[in-house]
Amino acid sequence: MGRFVLDRLIQSAVVLAVMSFIIYWLMGLMPGDPIDLMINADPRLTPEDAQRLRALYGLDQPILDRYVNWLTAALSGDLGFSRLFAKPVLQALLPALGNTVLLLGLSFVLSVCLAFATGIAAAVQQHRPADYVINLVAFVAISIPSFWLSLMMIILFSVKLGWFPASGTESLGGGGFLDQAKYLVLPIATLTIVSFGNHTRFVRASMIETLRQDFIRTARAKGASERRVVLRHALRNALIPVVTILALDFGFLFSGALVIETIFAYPGMGKLIFDAIMGNDFNLALVALLFATALTLTGNLLADLAYAWLDPRISYR
Repeated sequence: MGRFVLDRLIQSAVVLAVMSFIIYWLMGLMPGDPIDLMINADPRLTPEDAQRLRALYGLDQPILDRYVNWLTAALSGDLGFSRLFAKPVLQALLPALGNTVLLLGLSFVLSVCLAFATGIAAAVQQHRPADYVINLVAFVAISIPSFWLSLMMIILFSVKLGWFPASGTESLGGGGFLDQAKYLVLPIATLTIVSFGNHTRFVRASMIETLRQDFIRTARAKGASERRVVLRHALRNALIPVVTILALDFGFLFSGALVIETIFAYPGMGKLIFDAIMGNDFNLALVALLFATALTLTGNLLADLAYAWLDPRISYR
């Protein structure tokens, strides 16, 4: 197991190195640079000033040389400076990451819990009214555009009923935990509904396939209760393909939900990455994208380890 984890960590490091160059190269192809923005903001800057600034920041060098300089600094712990936030990249990144973990983490947990409850119920009640109703709700959740649902939630619960605030993270001056919690209700509900449908469909399909296996018939023939058959024998084996889907969602969890964060004016990772790219804040955008990539690779590794825990037949020795 230790050798397997070490090999995966080495592979992840290689993937991160390749991705860092690809992202850096793509950003280098974007029109304009921070010096152009400085010129537009201060017309007193002359072309000679711009040339000196480009030389000072190394922007006049070939892109490969610039990448090597950035990588050398990053490996030494210097991830650069954020132009938009006027602070080191990590100081700008960590608050947005914390907001995203709170928002998307809670919605992810709620979505998974609801998906397991409804997916198992639909599989057990296959081709019965409960199964049809759960399938209908899941398909509706999959079909609803996130931006439309966000706007409807704001119109209904903020404008019409006035139960929850429409956007932001807390009131002026702060109001403690309860004040912050009421700002999270609508975006969490929206994200939960949007992701609930997919998770439910995967759980249902996996459970139906597992319930048809020979070992399930054997367990029933031995007199095991239906509850024990479903929750102890079928669910654990059905989790293997579901874990793969949840691991892929793990990376999305930390890259943020741009549309929903923008509509609810929530300062998460999705909005941060978008603002950094649009504002030519390359250092911040690069580190944020690499961070999301690293967490996606981490999710895949955790999924592989979960396979061995769920199914003793799987071994990484």
